[in-house]
Amino acid sequence: MASRLWASRAASYLRISAFNRGFASVVKDFKYADSHEWVKVEGNTAVVGITDHAQDHLGDVVYVELPEVGAAVTQGGSFGAVESVKATSDINSPVSGKVVEVNEELNNSPGLVNASPYETGWIIKVEMSDNGELKSLMDSDHYSKFCEEEDASH
Repeated sequence: MASRLWASRAASYLRISAFNRGFASVVKDFKYADSHEWVKVEGNTAVVGITDHAQDHLGDVVYVELPEVGAAVTQGGSFGAVESVKATSDINSPVSGKVVEVNEELNNSPGLVNASPYETGWIIKVEMSDNGELKSLMDSDHYSKFCEEEDASH
């Protein structure tokens, strides 16, 4: 049992360290906004976080400003902020709707945004008011190209 646990820890460590090879990872089935947030759709709920690319550019996250549960969010509108050692950046909602859950873990462990941007580092869950908005977001391939172009222009 212990060796299996070690193996899965080693695998997750390797997965995380593999991110730092100059290209950011993306998750196939997620949708992406050009402001570097991702959306995972679960029925009528959208789980929202910031991308690996965004956390990589921000550096070590030291604080995440979360909205209240019940707050209304609008596609493209700011709902919170991520503060890192380098800068403070607004987090924009890729969808419109109502915040139904916030990731309270981030209050104690804001670094989850760096270590696991697509899993334990999620930020909010939104009950979507218009699923049609998802059509305006990028798929993983489009987002990867967008990041490459953005990096090349800086």
